[in-house]
Amino acid sequence: MKFLIPILVVIMVSITNAVTAQNTKTITVTVVNATSDTGEIGFALYNKDNFMGKPIEGKRSEIVDGKSTVVFENVPSGVYAVTCYHDKNNNNKMDFSSNGMPLEDYGASNNVMSFTPPTFENAKFTLKDEDLKLEIKF
Repeated sequence: MKFLIPILVVIMVSITNAVTAQNTKTITVTVVNATSDTGEIGFALYNKDNFMGKPIEGKRSEIVDGKSTVVFENVPSGVYAVTCYHDKNNNNKMDFSSNGMPLEDYGASNNVMSFTPPTFENAKFTLKDEDLKLEIKF
């Protein structure tokens, strides 16, 4: 009996980890048309509640031949959006002119571009049963 309880605990933890691992996926995001390899691309993963606020996760990636890729791992199924920008001067923020126009390239999932900031409705996608790969164009 002394040995049965630790064995049962190990089995339960293993089952829980296996079930959790099956319910999370990866989202691979690639910017495919950066205008230069200078600086980095900043990426942010959002849900509807935090869109354009503090992201679920933020990542940065170097640019090679106009492309930059990040992988968001262990993401539960759900509805998300990704935004990104080309941080040409590596100051870790999007730069704007005095009239509020962006000075650095930006994009969002689904590649809906307009003369306004991205909206969650335009950028949203659903992560279901499989890993997802997205391409974003500036």
